[in-house]
Amino acid sequence: MVVFNGLLKIKITEAVDLKPTPWSLRHAVGSRPQTFLLDPYIAVNVDDSRIGQTSTKQKTNSPAWKDDFVTDVCNGRKIELAVFHDAPIGYDDFVANCTIQFEDLLQNGSRHFEDWDVCDAGFIYCPDQYALKNH
Repeated sequence: MVVFNGLLKIKITEAVDLKPTPWSLRHAVGSRPQTFLLDPYIAVNVDDSRIGQTSTKQKTNSPAWKDDFVTDVCNGRKIELAVFHDAPIGYDDFVANCTIQFEDLLQNGSRHFEDWDVCDAGFIYCPDQYALKNH
């Protein structure tokens, strides 16, 4: 398995068409859950370590950010982007996630990667999302 050692730069810009999970709807009032708006944020993890978190965007299922994260990675195997709903009561609700293997990025042959990442409840777009620099 390929691992990455070096500097990782990630820019999170937007997520589109996020859908609330049934658990997120447990506090929803009314008969139209399809109109339920999330208070989403994205947690950024490398392997099992949190490297950052975007700000929470209020009442939207297509949030936009301009959040940058930079970290040194040692023996990194994967990047995870996990979307959460900032719940008003109790723990925050998991909405969706996607995982990108460093091996896939390094096989791309480029130091930059730009793509829509398909989550199980929407899409996350990160232009120049991954800038990799080997040590």
